Amino acid sequence: MNTLYLVATPIGNLDDISPRALQVLRQARLIAAEDTRQTRKLLGHFGIQTEMISYHEHNKLTRLNQVLQALSEGDVALVSDAGTPALNDPGYELVRATLQAGFKVSPIPGPCAPIAALVASGLPTDAFLYLGYLPRKSKARRELLSSVSRKPYTLIFLETPHRLLEGLRDLLAILGNRQICVARELTKLHEEIFRGDIQEALHHYTQQPPRGEFTLVVAGNTTPSEPWDQATLMTAIRQALNAAQPAAQIASQLAKQSGWSRRDIYRIITDIQRS
Repeated sequence: MNTLYLVATPIGNLDDISPRALQVLRQARLIAAEDTRQTRKLLGHFGIQTEMISYHEHNKLTRLNQVLQALSEGDVALVSDAGTPALNDPGYELVRATLQAGFKVSPIPGPCAPIAALVASGLPTDAFLYLGYLPRKSKARRELLSSVSRKPYTLIFLETPHRLLEGLRDLLAILGNRQICVARELTKLHEEIFRGDIQEALHHYTQQPPRGEFTLVVAGNTTPSEPWDQATLMTAIRQALNAAQPAAQIASQLAKQSGWSRRDIYRIITDIQRS
């Protein structure tokens, strides 16, 4: 059965393309590329001469019949300008149309900036929420952030250099000063992975003007939806004191876990220590 292959291509370093991806690109009847200029550089580097057409946000619907016709004659490879196609790039409509027409769809895994940034972030990877590019306008951006502010999942966003500082300011305002990983130019010569809190990231990129493409990985909400009752909090405090943890450290840690304020927890600790 003829197949639409979703072929992941390098996000920077050409050595990241897989042998299987190269084989599919060589043998396909047609390559549908988001940016033919970018893909032509890739194909030229590896000596691939497969016929290619553009398939991007502005022609994705008008190209459907042409791609389906090509699928009736052989395999088709879909590629984005970098990374995994159909993930924040055109492709969803083509995948749906291909399946409805009775053809097979098969992914060729490879580079993916959101996943690369996530696994290098140092933040939890067991449950995460990928939300693509942050909205351009601050109002829409803040509304989106408010809608996920209580989610416990690690959050992943893409951002452009000219909106990075505005995005970080809104992250700080809506989510609070959480831990963040800002991954810039992944796999490229000037790769940079900044880890710290949002306030530190804002200071860093205020001092060093942002350049390149950014992936933001932000810690999820660790505050429970309902505060602990006092008995649960007291048990946790006494356990921490028995472990000889400093009062300030106990208050800071339990404030994140319990829903109680750091000030109230610290006051309870000092009362216990005085008694």
